[in-house]
Amino acid sequence: MIRRYSPPDMAALFSDEARLATWLEVELLAVEGQARLGVVPAADAAACRERAPEVDAGFVRAVEEREQVTDHDVAAFVDVVQERIGQPEGSWVHFGLTSSDVVDTALCATLVKAADLLLAAVDELVAALRARAEELIDVPVTGRTHGMHAEPTTLGAKFALWALQADRDRQRLRTARSRVAVGKLSGAVGTYSNVDPAVETYVCEALGLEPVPATQVVARDRHAEYLYACASVGATVELIATEVRHLARSEVGEAEEPFGAGQKGSSAMPHKRNPILSERLCGLARVLRGYAGAGLEDVALWHERDISHSSVERIVLPDASLLTCYVLRKATGLVSGLVVHADRALANLTEGSLGLVFSQSVLLALVESGLPRDDAYRIVQRDARSAWESRRHLRDVLAADPDVRLSPAQLERAFDLDRYLRHSRRFLYALADMEEGLAR
Repeated sequence: MIRRYSPPDMAALFSDEARLATWLEVELLAVEGQARLGVVPAADAAACRERAPEVDAGFVRAVEEREQVTDHDVAAFVDVVQERIGQPEGSWVHFGLTSSDVVDTALCATLVKAADLLLAAVDELVAALRARAEELIDVPVTGRTHGMHAEPTTLGAKFALWALQADRDRQRLRTARSRVAVGKLSGAVGTYSNVDPAVETYVCEALGLEPVPATQVVARDRHAEYLYACASVGATVELIATEVRHLARSEVGEAEEPFGAGQKGSSAMPHKRNPILSERLCGLARVLRGYAGAGLEDVALWHERDISHSSVERIVLPDASLLTCYVLRKATGLVSGLVVHADRALANLTEGSLGLVFSQSVLLALVESGLPRDDAYRIVQRDARSAWESRRHLRDVLAADPDVRLSPAQLERAFDLDRYLRHSRRFLYALADMEEGLAR
């Protein structure tokens, strides 16, 4: 992943140094596990731990150089580790193991750490969304369906619904974390032919993982679920960003991204304040969806293993983790700093719509007055079209229509904005229920 979209703390988890350091820890724990069973002399296991090399840039280069000979990364790694530890003790490194025992267990340990960063980031997004929901719950705005004016809602309702969806992403991430928090040290094809299951248990417990039955590799549906959780986060962020882009359009003007001092929206047009962050987040969500597809294709491997998944995962698992972390943190900043133009939102709702957003209330009032529903519908539909074409308020058109037998008080009630929004705080109740669920 390019540095532009790489949060440093997440990137550190997937560095070459971190990857090989985790491999080394798995190998050392396996030697210690063998020593607990009496397979490896205790003194040799202690020597392996004591003389284990520091995994730094020089160590990484040594492994890369050795791989030019072995054409096998784990074999190269083992060769270098054994050389650094020295003989005869170093020969116990990788005893009874196959490459996937080390790589898969280390990868899962890394993904658990990555998931913890993602969960912390999604916590912040949910909190930011909830705060804006509470702030804006009584701010009226035009609800839109098919991109057209529909009925009144509130800006707070939008944020509340986004918070609830982000919470569902949080639940998916938690589940995905538990799904990848596994390890296996069961040897070639997973039959424990040359390693006791107790070694697997010891290593996994030390790493905070659960030992699971496997072939030569951990089943890849687990990794696919992690990638889906990342893609789902991207989809939620895209939903939020898409709405911001629409509300920020010049013709709408109900919200805009925060604009920093000295920032330039366009190199050519000084007046521009483009929703560049929202557009960026929408684009990155597309990439995350692609990674989810790649993860699903990695599930079907030949027999007990092949390595068709390996090259894919070297790209998609680090990149998906980095991008998900990036979009979560950027989305939190977008939500917290979003500039809301409540006056413009109200003007669009009341004056800009010419009252058409209240058409259903008028329809129901006519039905209550005794008109058949279809007759009432046709009257309101006709008058709404007349109001739009003549640029007159719907209430004035209805008042002048002899077919509309509603009193002034009945018409006034039909256009009562407060009546439309009287239940808006139910969205906040749902957020309170969400928090109670977390506490449980």
